[in-house]
Amino acid sequence: MIGLQSRVGLGTAPLGSRVDGPLWWGPQDPADAVAAVRAALDAGVDWIDTAPFYGWGLAEELVGRAIAGRRDEVRILTKCGTVRRPDGRAADDASPVAVRAGLRESLRRLGTEHVDVLQVHDPDPTTPIEETWAAIAELVTKGLVRAGGLSNHPVELMERARGVAPVAVVQHQYSVLHRSPETDGVLDWCAANGSAFLAWSPLASGFLTGGFDLAALAPGDLRHRLPWATQDLTGQLGRLAAVAARHGVPAHRVALAWVTRRPGTYAIVGARTAAEAADLRPLPTLTPADVAAIA
Repeated sequence: MIGLQSRVGLGTAPLGSRVDGPLWWGPQDPADAVAAVRAALDAGVDWIDTAPFYGWGLAEELVGRAIAGRRDEVRILTKCGTVRRPDGRAADDASPVAVRAGLRESLRRLGTEHVDVLQVHDPDPTTPIEETWAAIAELVTKGLVRAGGLSNHPVELMERARGVAPVAVVQHQYSVLHRSPETDGVLDWCAANGSAFLAWSPLASGFLTGGFDLAALAPGDLRHRLPWATQDLTGQLGRLAAVAARHGVPAHRVALAWVTRRPGTYAIVGARTAAEAADLRPLPTLTPADVAAIA
């Protein structure tokens, strides 16, 4: 077990926002990013999810700055297997050579001697998962990685990896607006195999937060292209707000409580300022009636 304590972890994809990078979330002030990480730790968040893909190393560098002197307070989860081609585009490469090289660079940017979890970011159709997973198991043996995880992999690949070594963490998109882990077997597989399930985009990239204004986002912000940008979310937002009023908390905490209501499930939440990071927890305990109302 990787021993995550807080049901919510800090996601850093928005912190790596850069207009010339793979993900553009609008302008991000580096000082605000560092302050957000530190505020999350101060609020009791004890794990951070990051990746080289987030700004091609920028997010990891900012996390490294923020945790300097506080490494013992936090578990660091990063990724491998998504690389930058010479033309700047992203490519999947989870070959053992790429996994080892990627980890070396991540450790340098993060300023740490080990990461707590190394996750394969996306399936690599050119490398058998058994080869990738054997490389990660070797890194665990060497002490550079505490545990391995899989992000966005189907159950069939998860099961094949488990045949080589334990899969401590599984990460998929999951929210009240995106529920495929309930129907594609991912949540059931995690429960059966003792793997922690981490939900990315549990607030639908901000669409489930109060006061979210799509029109106020910068031109080119990736959220303009998400499916919820053209959907009427009034009903779902109203149901979350009604439950939130009963518990006396903001609606986004109810959305996070819904995602983490099962044992062994956790939520990765992006926060871009200290104020946002300080408002990630605690989460309310939802009743069966609450869950039914949200559904």
